[in-house]
Amino acid sequence: MAWIYLFAAGVFEVVWVVAMKYAQGFTKPVASVVMIIGMIFSVGLLGGAVKTIPLGTGYAIWTGIGAVGAVTYGMMFFGEPVTALRLIFIAMIVIGLIGLKIVSAH
Repeated sequence: MAWIYLFAAGVFEVVWVVAMKYAQGFTKPVASVVMIIGMIFSVGLLGGAVKTIPLGTGYAIWTGIGAVGAVTYGMMFFGEPVTALRLIFIAMIVIGLIGLKIVSAH
């Protein structure tokens, strides 16, 4: 169950980071509320996950999911550049996350 919490925490991290972009410095109320709710769920689920998953592993996977999700969203919806090198480095992050999961004791 902890791994499901961790994955969900990573998804909510992407939600709040994307909402932060839309909130435009807290000038857009709906996006600002979505951002704050996303933060609460993300950190809350992370806290539940690291009760059993090692802290370093949990935190690295949480931030990795957030980073990959934010970069992917940015490329898909904000017109951020899609280059071979960016895709290679994103793949490297994903490989690292999978590796951490494989070698984790839980």
